[in-house]
Amino acid sequence: MDQKNGSSFTGFILLGFSDRPQLERVLFVVLLIFYLLTLLGNTSIIALSRLDPHLQTPMYFFLSNLSFLDLCYTTSTVPQLLVHLRGPDKSISFGGCVAQMFVALGLGCTECILLGVMAFDRYAAVCRPLHYTVIMHPRLCALMASASWFIGFANSSLQTTVLTFLVPLCGRNKIDHFLCEMPPLLKLACVDTTVYESELLFVGVIILFIPVALITFSYGHVVRVVLRIKSAAGQRKVFGTCGSHLTVVSLFYGTAIYAYLQPSNNYSQDQGKFISLFYTIVTPMVNPFIYTLRNKDVTGAMKKVLCRGYDSR
Repeated sequence: MDQKNGSSFTGFILLGFSDRPQLERVLFVVLLIFYLLTLLGNTSIIALSRLDPHLQTPMYFFLSNLSFLDLCYTTSTVPQLLVHLRGPDKSISFGGCVAQMFVALGLGCTECILLGVMAFDRYAAVCRPLHYTVIMHPRLCALMASASWFIGFANSSLQTTVLTFLVPLCGRNKIDHFLCEMPPLLKLACVDTTVYESELLFVGVIILFIPVALITFSYGHVVRVVLRIKSAAGQRKVFGTCGSHLTVVSLFYGTAIYAYLQPSNNYSQDQGKFISLFYTIVTPMVNPFIYTLRNKDVTGAMKKVLCRGYDSR
């Protein structure tokens, strides 16, 4: 974002939903409620995974990582959005915009890889139950989680650097969005961005579809095992543990593919804003509820913690 094109350039204006003031008031209330629910749900998952010994397993280790990731993602975007929805000032500094894009991209890429790792965990649990504790050793779990975070933010560093230092904006500073993201920022460029878009699309395909391949492989084997189970109760148990993860995968990848893997000439700014709202606040909010509503281990742990707190009084 070539600052040399204008000495007075200090930041951007996030137009957001400023053309719909009535919608801004409604969005402020809805997003505030959703954000509080996101904080409550994901913090509860992390706390329960720490407090209950029965939840100190690879599955809940990765789920805690996912909850922490969702907390960071929503906190990097939603508080600022709430401030912009309540007042006339829609500005964001140059450094703040770059930092927001870097964090959002890093966390999004990390979640892509982490969901693939979680699918492999389900494969090991269902298809290799006798060797599960050997395969999913705590050191391997920590290594896979660390690799997810490292690759996610390494990719984010590359993409942010390209957009920040190689794409001139020529003084343009009005972003038709409520946060700093790649597609709307590329629209500000005063040069042909076809090459940059192709490079970013190539990287995006790799980041998205390698985990998808791992998910497909894992659940392909899981389905084969389930079909061999004669007990209906046994089948329901397996589908119960895997169904939650598949639901989260569908929500995340569906919105990510729509937002990042379509040609720029087909990109609708209004649709892009609402899709971004969905994966910025709705998906992180529903993730903990998806994992807890049908999960007896988590609901049981929650009851134990609540009973302890009640008994201590």
